[in-house]
Amino acid sequence: MRIIITGGSGFIGQALSSVLIAGGNKVIALSRSPGTVRFAAGVQSLQWDAASAAGWGHLVDADTAIVNLAGESIAGDSFLPQRWSVQRKERITRSRVQAGQAVMAAVRAAREKPAVVVQASGTGFYGTGADEQFTERSPSGTDFLAQVCREWEASTDELAGLGVRRAIARIGLPLNAHGGVLPRFLLPYRLFAGGPFGNGRQYFPWIHMADLLDALRFLIEERGASGAFNLSAPQPVTNAEFGRALGSVLHRPSLLPVPRFAFQLAFGEVSTVILDGQRAMPAALQQAGYKFKFSEVRPALQDLLG
Repeated sequence: MRIIITGGSGFIGQALSSVLIAGGNKVIALSRSPGTVRFAAGVQSLQWDAASAAGWGHLVDADTAIVNLAGESIAGDSFLPQRWSVQRKERITRSRVQAGQAVMAAVRAAREKPAVVVQASGTGFYGTGADEQFTERSPSGTDFLAQVCREWEASTDELAGLGVRRAIARIGLPLNAHGGVLPRFLLPYRLFAGGPFGNGRQYFPWIHMADLLDALRFLIEERGASGAFNLSAPQPVTNAEFGRALGSVLHRPSLLPVPRFAFQLAFGEVSTVILDGQRAMPAALQQAGYKFKFSEVRPALQDLLG
């Protein structure tokens, strides 16, 4: 199968390219700066303006899957989270909507429609909650991240009317030793200064990177998979529980909390990603037949850091 990945040079896109090419697929990664990325052998990278189907739309046919991951990073590309200015918020939303519109333009123009479009989103779709469990049947929240996710998903809503299967991947917080959120947690623990953020009771919708990539491949290949799917582990933990598991694996204490006001003062509204979580449950994914490799956080961390 030919698989086109928008946002192919991103953290998830690069890893997914490697997994799919190893599975015998033809992988085309779309990127605004493909020359700066070292893709896995066999992956074809194409320059993309991140807003149209120019240069790649003609590749879409009935044996094609599109994985739409494109969008400006929520927390920024630096080690520490970047504040959400009005301009950054606009870029975060606009980059996702434009990518979806580009996918729609490619699909409309294709004589043969693609087999599937996997549309990325996030567990932020549900807003935040204390003990409430969020399944794919739960309504959307009202905060900024929920609004972003709604518009992101809506950008490819027309696919159903064109007869194209769409699977929405509401991705949690991927755990990977070399990217994403985990390295940002590791530093204070390695300095014996680890501890919960805020009160520690907020849920942490984690997923091992291996499960994330395998679940995305599952959504591509499983012909009955359509609609929304939470890509997060079936046993979510609170921030404090995650910290204790991380400290145990690293043989470090998890005793020094970061006060909520200090985190908010340092990073502003973006701090909600860590201070306010979602207890997201992968009900639809499990009902579709996906089997998690890592359901519990401690074995997941041991695998990643051992």
